[in-house]
Parts: sequence; C-alpha cells; structure tokens
Amino acid sequence: MSKILVTYFSLTGNTKKVAEVIFEELDGEKTIGKVDEIQDLDEYDLLFIGFPVHSHGVPFKVEELLKKIPPGKKIALFSTHGSLTGSRLSREALEHSTTLASKAKILGTFSCRGKVSMQAMEVLSKSPEHKAWAEMATSAQTHPDENDLEDAKSFANWIKTLSLQQ
Repeated sequence: MSKILVTYFSLTGNTKKVAEVIFEELDGEKTIGKVDEIQDLDEYDLLFIGFPVHSHGVPFKVEELLKKIPPGKKIALFSTHGSLTGSRLSREALEHSTTLASKAKILGTFSCRGKVSMQAMEVLSKSPEHKAWAEMATSAQTHPDENDLEDAKSFANWIKTLSLQQ
C-alpha cells in the first residue's frame, strides 16, 4: 500500500480548503500538513503539493520544497489563484513549479480560482499595471466554490489511478 502526503501553503485558506478536499478523497495511509511542517519526503510514495499563486509565481517556501523532491518521486501539483482559470497568469506558476520539480515524476496539475485578500486587492487596484488584473480578481471572491472542490476531488481520483498504474 502506498503512503500519500498532501502538503500545502495557504495564507487566505483557499489552498488549504482544496488540500483538505483532496486529502478526504484519498484512501489508505495518508498525511496532510503545511509545507513548513514536512520533514521527510522519502517516506511517501505520492506527494500532492499545493500553493497559492503570488505575483504570477510560486511562493518561496514551496520553491524550496519542490527543489528537495527526490528524483523519480511521484507528485501532483495544485494551485489557487485570482486569475481566470486557464489564463496565462494562472498557468505560469504551475509551469514554473514543474521546472522546479523537474527530477520528480509529475503525474498531473490542477488549478482553480480563489479569493484574493482584501489587502492585496487594495494595493493592486491602486497600481496602474495591476488594475485590470485586480478588476478580474474581484470575480474570484466566491472561490473555491463547490464546482472547484468537485473538480479537486476528480483530480485526486485521477492522480490516485495514475499512481497505481505507474
């Protein structure tokens, strides 16, 4: 039986909510915890790693973890963001995360929208270069919603199936 870790970095609670749904959907021996609480990745057969997109990138704590993943380790990455799903801005951080974990065996990625903190919205809406993004991000205030969480469950099941096949 494989041992699964679901780990995440979350400031607003969006990524934590998605991580908890993924965790609940998985069977077997499993652990959930924040990125900075995880000590040993070697003991796990499959890692789900989640993070919020910050300034189109991967938060530093997650970057550090991704660089430490042992070669050949099976992983699945997930993120939350204020951008429209599928947009360039929502994809950039996930694409960057896959390069950081290039030694791992990446089974898949998932992303969904998440509400942006009011402090970030205030700062970004005042910045001319971020004004359009801030206007778009206001529509993410109800996310992750039930549809996003159902999609996260499907992602967990898909990755679980892929992991057993490889």
